Amino acid sequence: MLLKKVLLASAVAASMLLAGGVAQAQGGGKLLIGSTSASSSQYGYFVSLAKLINDQVPGVEASVVETGATVDNLRRIARDQIDLGLVTTNVGQHAYAGERDFKGRPIDNRLLWVYSVAPQNVVVRADAGVDSLAGLEGKRFNPGIRGSATEQTTEAVLEALGISPDLVRGSTTDVVDMIKDNRLVGYAKSGVGSKLDASSLDISTLTPVKVLSLTGEQAEILRKGSPDISVIEIPAGAADGVPAYTTWSFGLAVHASPGMDEETAYRITKAAMEDTTVQANALADLKGVDLTELTMENGTVPLHPGAARYFREKGVEIPDAIRPKS
Repeated sequence: MLLKKVLLASAVAASMLLAGGVAQAQGGGKLLIGSTSASSSQYGYFVSLAKLINDQVPGVEASVVETGATVDNLRRIARDQIDLGLVTTNVGQHAYAGERDFKGRPIDNRLLWVYSVAPQNVVVRADAGVDSLAGLEGKRFNPGIRGSATEQTTEAVLEALGISPDLVRGSTTDVVDMIKDNRLVGYAKSGVGSKLDASSLDISTLTPVKVLSLTGEQAEILRKGSPDISVIEIPAGAADGVPAYTTWSFGLAVHASPGMDEETAYRITKAAMEDTTVQANALADLKGVDLTELTMENGTVPLHPGAARYFREKGVEIPDAIRPKS
């Protein structure tokens, strides 16, 4: 009797998995969205995305699962445990190309769209005597919080530009205190849209700061040699008195399994691109943002054919770097 129950349960589980796969292949069914920690504001974005899909894409039922964010989501995509989810554009490119942490173990993942960018701001004390990125040579500088995408990316950028600061590690709290106490000249920190983040504004309250800009030559080096990041222009006003500057950035994106059928990817992308309220209600920074433009400027891996189909229908010219691959 017990053996029969086990066999029956196994058969039911297998049939459910098969049914889910068949349903998706026909352009519908249940989808799992990998997000991040539930304490993150990004988790709220993916909850809003699931609601948008459920409301706007007939025949598809989406639900969100809390995960360890980008790397975890990529591994789950590879194991067919999720259908789409949060992937930063730089790490998504590393996985696709089988580089860095994915050396010899590439993960095929396809871009649907980029929904936000994370400018990497090099913020230094105004009295540090550092007026350019090259001026960081030999100076005590924090490249980003240990283990963060900012730290990894900043170190790669500085290496590409031939600049070798005296790198100092620490938590955000420790680093902010060290900059205030003049034990560090500055740090690299993700911005919030086109604004400096809260910790940078905290420093600037009593300690005047400046934001270092890439030179034209440095920007070109990164454009040619660093396909995992983007070079972007930040307008004046990132904080009081901060002029326009050029920096590097990676995007926060929605990537999908290459096995997602084209029709489903098309309809999900269409719903997200044409939504003007649901996503912005989850992340205020998205209000008025052109997601199509963000995607074309910041995507780093090939678009899913379904997403590409939507953008082509809208007359969008897709850059070579993200054109779908077979």
